[in-house]
Amino acid sequence: MNEIQFLHKNMKMWEEFDQLLDKSYQAEPDTLYELYIKLTDDLAYARTYFPESEAVHFLNQLTQKAHGVIYQSQPTDKTRLFRFWKTSFPLLVYQARREVSISFFIFLIAVFIGILSHKNDVRFVNIIMGDSYVNMTLSNIEKGDPLAVYKSMNEVEMFLGISINNIRVAFVAFIFGIFTSFGTGFILIRNGIMLGTFHAFLADYDLVLESIATIWIHGTLEIFAIIVAGGAGIILGNSFIFTGTYSRGYAFRKGALKGIKIAFGLIPIFLIAGFLEGFVTRHTEYSYLMRFSIIGASLLFISYYFYFYPRKLISNKKYHGKHDH
Repeated sequence: MNEIQFLHKNMKMWEEFDQLLDKSYQAEPDTLYELYIKLTDDLAYARTYFPESEAVHFLNQLTQKAHGVIYQSQPTDKTRLFRFWKTSFPLLVYQARREVSISFFIFLIAVFIGILSHKNDVRFVNIIMGDSYVNMTLSNIEKGDPLAVYKSMNEVEMFLGISINNIRVAFVAFIFGIFTSFGTGFILIRNGIMLGTFHAFLADYDLVLESIATIWIHGTLEIFAIIVAGGAGIILGNSFIFTGTYSRGYAFRKGALKGIKIAFGLIPIFLIAGFLEGFVTRHTEYSYLMRFSIIGASLLFISYYFYFYPRKLISNKKYHGKHDH
């Protein structure tokens, strides 16, 4: 593009960023940082193709101003982490609700594939879960404790092992977005089929209610987090294909940064799910009321923290923006 096209494409964004820097106390640090990265990319481009342009001088000044605002007033690490989980993370997930919804429907379709596949072939569960796992579950059913697998390990060992494994699955679901959204879709489909197949297998023994009351104590948070990680992977994959008005390199870096933040933010969710699986799920003697209360509390947390709370944050920000003097 020529210099006029370059200026026409970016000048409005530069001016808005300049105004935002004057009100940096209202802006999210992550938003300022993302805009700063875009600004430095524009400066590098201008220096390469229009070295004598006034745009280079303007961008130099704006970059120096942004650097001062972002790095000289940078909060402490503890404050940044607190602010991240208090505001940035739920807002990121809310803003990615389209990709998360796509991830959810992929996972849901995979669950139904698992259910239908088992109904058509009773050996399908052996292919998906493995003979040893199926035989162990059948043995537990005969003993009258069908989900005794959750009691097979020490609480702490199970908590740590499950948490680490789930975090690994989430990051794999995200990283596979490098292979476009199909890579992430593969991970979601595989996990969805496993879940659907196992529930269909237990349904053959009239254990639908028991399996839901037990598995979803931890599964509510765990499965939700995996679906959100899938949404992060879709963001990564789409950023490489659908670049919009940005360069492919910048669009990909922006998508990768957003996805990494979401995947990182999910770690506490996986730790809570791992704690529930290690210390609570094993107690199949608990009443249905208690178990479904835990599941309900998890659903309320997800609904508030990832939907209603970010909407409130956005509404408050708009309100304060209108009434700022």
